[in-house]
Amino acid sequence: MKITTFDPIIISANQKETIKVFEDLGFVKTHSPVTTVEVGDVECVRMKNENGYHIDIADVDNVTKDYVVIRMNVDNFDEAYNILKAHGFTNTRGDNTIDTKSAKAATMVSPSGFRIVVVEHIKK
Repeated sequence: MKITTFDPIIISANQKETIKVFEDLGFVKTHSPVTTVEVGDVECVRMKNENGYHIDIADVDNVTKDYVVIRMNVDNFDEAYNILKAHGFTNTRGDNTIDTKSAKAATMVSPSGFRIVVVEHIKK
């Protein structure tokens, strides 16, 4: 399994305000895909600075305060998922995943509470 991206995602009900902070720090928007999940559509703005650092900021209405997760894009979802499960991680959706036309994903929670969103982009 190869990790192709590893960076933070800020989950926020105040996405516009959070984006402004990072714009003032020199980050620019590169794209903003929208994913439909159980709670509705979630826009995740991808930002990058001149040194190549990335941050994603997801607009999620039903959170009471911001929190950070790690996004880990991989070339083999099942392998990454099984490695994390072997280390005691649990899937926030039971055994279900988010499956879109372009990606398969799951949010995995470690025994101590940190979260990794595992994503495999589907190549056509």
